[in-house]
Amino acid sequence: MYAQITQFTKMLNTLSRLLDKAQKHAEANGFQLEALLNSRLAPDMLPLTNQVQMVCDTARLATSVLTGKSAPVFEDAEKTVPELKALIEKTITYVSSMKESDFSGWEERIVAPPGWSGAFLGKDYFYQHGVPNFYFHMVTAYAILRHKGVRIGKMDYIGQLPFLR
Repeated sequence: MYAQITQFTKMLNTLSRLLDKAQKHAEANGFQLEALLNSRLAPDMLPLTNQVQMVCDTARLATSVLTGKSAPVFEDAEKTVPELKALIEKTITYVSSMKESDFSGWEERIVAPPGWSGAFLGKDYFYQHGVPNFYFHMVTAYAILRHKGVRIGKMDYIGQLPFLR
């Protein structure tokens, strides 16, 4: 489990770097960064700012639910790249504060995420909702940036790989 949470941290760092590239792209091409942050792939989808917030919310909630520890509450009112990057950093700080022992028994623990009408086994919640939801919003943020012309590719999304040589 702990390895999965460290993967959240890796992808949150990736998301922060993608936002840096988006900001540079907007500056280099003379368009409003606000327009990019409010972009969406389809009319019924959330804009980029909300996608970033959902990535952070999902990482924070999954960590909280699976450890039984309270998560900090963030307002999700971010409107600028610096505010979004600060949200990402606060999320990384919270997720990274957990130790492997904090997740002891997570797979069989019965969890009831806030706002949900039912309970799950920890492993079912994590693998059936936490992971897919995290990556859905992560890849949607990436896709919005790609769609709007930000020069990013697969390796920008995947990030550093832990090669042995």
